[in-house]
Amino acid sequence: MRLLEETYTLIDECEACLQRFQEMRRLDMEPDFFNDVKPHVDIVHTRIQEWQQLAAHWIKSTYPKNLYVQQIDHAADAMEQFVVQSFYKGTSKKRFIQSIQSAQYTLKLLVSKIEEGEDDVQ
Repeated sequence: MRLLEETYTLIDECEACLQRFQEMRRLDMEPDFFNDVKPHVDIVHTRIQEWQQLAAHWIKSTYPKNLYVQQIDHAADAMEQFVVQSFYKGTSKKRFIQSIQSAQYTLKLLVSKIEEGEDDVQ
């Protein structure tokens, strides 16, 4: 199922963002926006938007308990922000980590709902 695959990919991206952020702080580096940040962010933002549409469609067609389109929208917005922020050492660590944890919660909740047998969408 494509939605499940995309969700797992975004869970991996959350972890990659955390590792990138820690590495940038450790190395005390500033990235090259056009060579490092923009190419990666463009790819991930496209993936987030596709996931958001798939997840919203799945929720509207299956009506899982305790999972709403608003949660998907919030997670997508947070991910779009922290993917960019992960490249910059000056990002507030506490807020950054909380944003990742919030998005991961929604992503993992979606995975659990799909794996409960509510996976009748392509």
